Amino acid sequence: MIAPFYKFGFFGEEFSLIIAFIIGIGFGFFLERAGFGSARKLASQFYFYDMTVFKVMFTAIITAMFGVFFLGVFGILDINLIYFTPTYVVPQIVGGFILGFGFIVGGYCPGTSVVSTSVGRIDGFIFLVGVFLGIFIYGEIYPLISNFATSTAMGKQTLYGFLHIPYGVAVFFVTLMAVGGFAGASRLEKVFQKKLFGGEK
Repeated sequence: MIAPFYKFGFFGEEFSLIIAFIIGIGFGFFLERAGFGSARKLASQFYFYDMTVFKVMFTAIITAMFGVFFLGVFGILDINLIYFTPTYVVPQIVGGFILGFGFIVGGYCPGTSVVSTSVGRIDGFIFLVGVFLGIFIYGEIYPLISNFATSTAMGKQTLYGFLHIPYGVAVFFVTLMAVGGFAGASRLEKVFQKKLFGGEK
């Protein structure tokens, strides 16, 4: 095994921050090039006439999934050393609804608000201020909600582990789900573009 590099001591914490910064710049650049720095572009998915956000994010998920799977198969990556956040079912469902509500109202998620701010959009900056304000408030009230925030713990869960199926089978079914999702998204776009714009976006 030669990866993950940090876990195997190929570089230290300082260098890892430099790598994270470079990757972050690249990630932000491609988000902006995909149009994710625009609240109109992002919010249009909730009206179903432009599902670019759904398609791009699902493509990223599938690409990462295949990369991790095959790197593990070829013995390049030790999957067991990859860190991911433990599962807290109810708190994360509630958090997802809060994040989704903010996404619909503001037109951004935390990441895309940074992208929008970086290219000078005022609405993105205001949203980003709200993100930091929300983080501050959450930190202040955490002692009051800590029991809820750590409730319904399931530890570190994976789809294949939870369903008790081989990793490759999970990859196959997620790929099928992606294909179906792309087909459904394209169909929704055609239907709602026709309703809203008479067939022309």
